[in-house]
Amino acid sequence: MRTDGPVPLPGPAGVTAAAVFRPVRSGNAFEETVERLLQAIKLGVLDHGDRLPPERELAPLLGIGRVTLREAIHALQEEGYVESRRGRAGGTFVTYRRPRPRPADLRRAVEDMGDRLADTLTYRMAVETGAAQVLAGLSLTSDQRTLLRTRLAELNAAGPDDYRRLDTVFHLTIAELTGSRLLAETCADARLRVTDLLNAIPLFRANIAHAATQHAAILDAILLGDPEAARKAVTEHLEATASLLRGFLT
Repeated sequence: MRTDGPVPLPGPAGVTAAAVFRPVRSGNAFEETVERLLQAIKLGVLDHGDRLPPERELAPLLGIGRVTLREAIHALQEEGYVESRRGRAGGTFVTYRRPRPRPADLRRAVEDMGDRLADTLTYRMAVETGAAQVLAGLSLTSDQRTLLRTRLAELNAAGPDDYRRLDTVFHLTIAELTGSRLLAETCADARLRVTDLLNAIPLFRANIAHAATQHAAILDAILLGDPEAARKAVTEHLEATASLLRGFLT
């Protein structure tokens, strides 16, 4: 397991930084910094009202200088995603709120994806089932087991405004705990590619209850150390989401 002490992000989610805050390429430092910050915000790793990590911590995580980081934050502030506050309790805070789902948003998101929709769903299936399968084959510490149970409890207690965000946190935590930074990054990328689709699907009480059963099956398989059961549980869960998506598109 990873022992290099990943940096925790602020806010109730508390997921580690490795999945979203990773070094950018020097040639496109500004653009990729904006991309990383937007990824964290749109995935809900940083929620409305959360404070971004201090520049002295965030700049090294991204492998950039503070000037580039400030330029990226300024660009996001101009677009209404964050705001900077002065004073002892100051910093840069997320102001973005995810819009409530509307059928028109789902159609628009699907149109934007075009022929990539099926490919994107296959990509997500491969990396998320793989992450759960890998994690189920590892020897987890007591703290890691507690973290997974906590993530699921937070998700089960979530209201409509927080459900999608905490669902993302639960799945990304599985990837994080594999100890593979590359796998965590890939799962975050796969999740980001379907975020607009998921956010545009209405939340149904029956679907949430069904998903809760599936999430419990995923967690049980991981904690029992059964990689094949973990793979099957994630497959069933993602196939149910794909079915719901197809239903709204018919």
